[in-house]
Amino acid sequence: MFPLHDDNPTRIVPVVTVSLLVACVLVFIWQMSLGQQFERAIYSFGAIPSVVFGIKDLPTELDIVPPWTTVLTSMFMHGGWMHLIGNMLYLWIFGNNVEDSMGHVRFVIFYLLCGIAAFLAQSLPAPQSVVPMVGASGAISGVLGAYLLLFPHARVLVAIPLGFIIHTTRLPAGWVLAFWFVLQLVSSALSGQQEGGVAFGAHIGGFVAGLVLIPLFKYKSHPLFARPRS
Repeated sequence: MFPLHDDNPTRIVPVVTVSLLVACVLVFIWQMSLGQQFERAIYSFGAIPSVVFGIKDLPTELDIVPPWTTVLTSMFMHGGWMHLIGNMLYLWIFGNNVEDSMGHVRFVIFYLLCGIAAFLAQSLPAPQSVVPMVGASGAISGVLGAYLLLFPHARVLVAIPLGFIIHTTRLPAGWVLAFWFVLQLVSSALSGQQEGGVAFGAHIGGFVAGLVLIPLFKYKSHPLFARPRS
């Protein structure tokens, strides 16, 4: 099930959401321009748990920025086109309404905190890991968690592959996002302690962070479980 669009207008121009999207795309274009140095950039600017926690050091030629800053730089890097497109699709659909609920500045802080929480959720169980974490998935997962509490009744157009046929329908956002979260839990359980691949722990951690933080970041006048504006 893939979300395509939500029927939930905003009152403000989502400049932060659009800026984050553009930044991620531009960074990935830069990554692609590196050619054979693509992987080197992943190790230099991706968040490697064992390096961030001071357990190990990067080789001198890869040690470009302070280790703790890679928790932030990693949020703007992606491992491939499909990784980027999937993340940007979710950010585009759900980010504007969450930004609308708290304003531009708060949204920046909220987004980064969710990304940091996602990193910790993935890395604390295995702080010795040498696998770099990249992608906006954790921060965007926080956006999804916030949207679930803010607009569970909003209608989301989704595409459901049925063999060679793709069926589209509108479902409540609460169903769509709850299904996404359960899928992350199942995928995390099935993947176990396997190194590399999709960081399902980060998705779960970011989502939970969004649930916890949204009551603190939203405008007091903006209710939870709101009906979408028409």
